[in-house]
Amino acid sequence: MEKWVYGGAGLARTAEGVTLVPFVMPGEKVKLESARRRAGVMEARAAEIMEKSPDRIEPACAVFGRCGGCHYQMAPYGFQIDAKLAILREVLERVGRLKAPEEVRVVQGEPWGYRNRSQFHFGHHTLGYKMAGSEKVVDVAECPISAPAVNAALKALRAARRDRRFPRFLKQVELFTNGERTMVNVLDTEQGRGVSKGFFAWLAERIPGAADGEIFYEACGERFRVSHRSFFQVNRFLIGSLVECALEGAEGEEALDLYAGVGLFTIPLARRIARVTGVESDASAARDLEFNLAAAGVTAEARRMQAEQYLEGLTKRPDFVLADPPRAGLGKRVVKELIRLRPPRMNIVSCDPATLARDLAALCAAGYGMEGLVLIDLFPQTYHMETVARLRLG
Repeated sequence: MEKWVYGGAGLARTAEGVTLVPFVMPGEKVKLESARRRAGVMEARAAEIMEKSPDRIEPACAVFGRCGGCHYQMAPYGFQIDAKLAILREVLERVGRLKAPEEVRVVQGEPWGYRNRSQFHFGHHTLGYKMAGSEKVVDVAECPISAPAVNAALKALRAARRDRRFPRFLKQVELFTNGERTMVNVLDTEQGRGVSKGFFAWLAERIPGAADGEIFYEACGERFRVSHRSFFQVNRFLIGSLVECALEGAEGEEALDLYAGVGLFTIPLARRIARVTGVESDASAARDLEFNLAAAGVTAEARRMQAEQYLEGLTKRPDFVLADPPRAGLGKRVVKELIRLRPPRMNIVSCDPATLARDLAALCAAGYGMEGLVLIDLFPQTYHMETVARLRLG
């Protein structure tokens, strides 16, 4: 195996061409099986590791390698960090033709028990995560990357499922905790069947600290209402570090927070800058954003609309723009409008280095320079990473 690539697999060069193999370490010699071609590359599984890497360790989870939730448990945490940094540099150069700054700051936290939010699937007799590359559900009694409160709720949910009153049409649930209260969100059911309020009341009696419909999450000295359909960052140990990195260099009189969510960045930004507008298109998150801004007593404004629509109607140049787009990135319309407005400083928060590279390439071609780059490891044991790019108009 030559190296890890973005997506969690190891890359090997075989007679059939580039081959991607999950759950292997760089430098290992592996016997492959179940090879198939997809999207121009071969995918295979490791039937046998003939020569193990000296860095390989025992995974902490009994279902690692079958469960699709983690990718790197066989590697020491420092090895994971070094690999992610190399992958980030490689993707920026390959996709965006960009050279990362010589010094990329790395922020890391606890490698286990960090997830405050986890989604679990129901199989015929199983409850857990989907198998890697399959729709089958791997039974999970406890998840080592999830917070203790999530695991306590999972245990209670498994016990409740044995009760004849438990609805058998549930397909997927989400557990979200602030450490004291845990919210159960039903994400999917068979044929879209609804779940009664009585079920949640019945379930609340069985789950420690069950919350109904919303949770209040304290982070960075602020308090955020997070409703059951709203997004919130999942790493309970690094939320403060993420906010600090995202706001670094923020200055001026007027700022925008695009893809603002419930206001995790908007409120701290409004403590620094006089006029702040948070833009969020999701209805649930936008309601939470409005509530949280009012509760925090800041003068920031919430706008419920698409980021591109808001920017297209804007004529005055903001002094600072913070953007935390979904995995798809900013996209052409948002990038076009940012180039038109030309704010002196922008910070881009990204969970996908490929779409970040694409967006940065366009912004840098329009006169922006990358002033700093931070890799924040919000997702230990997985290939996922969070990145903050600080841009200044040249």
